Amino acid sequence: MDEELCNLRAHHGMCLAFFQGKGYSNEFTNHMEQVQHQLSGNPSVCITDQLDTICDACPNHQNGTCQSQEKVEEYDRLVLLHCGLSAGTVMPYQAFQKLVYDRILLPGKREEICGDCQWTSLCHLAKDAK
Repeated sequence: MDEELCNLRAHHGMCLAFFQGKGYSNEFTNHMEQVQHQLSGNPSVCITDQLDTICDACPNHQNGTCQSQEKVEEYDRLVLLHCGLSAGTVMPYQAFQKLVYDRILLPGKREEICGDCQWTSLCHLAKDAK
């Protein structure tokens, strides 16, 4: 991911905003922390609705496919819609994070987008802690 353009699923913009070191496995959380650290340098990202760099360590990523494909495609579609973006948009990571914050998180739309996610309780905890 150093010099290459980082692909980032649209809904992962929300996951990264609430990530607190918990996840599917130690391998996954270590990978997520590494990705989050790399993104802190504000590289350009390609916002996608396909598997991305975070998916690489996810146990739901099997044989090049997400086992929760229909669910996460809907999350991606809604994030793209709310942010006024389309799949394939390239922009600085922090600009994407600002769109996610301003158009989804701040107005309280996260739960309508991904409230059925198995990790939604972590997002509630993070919100309550602020």
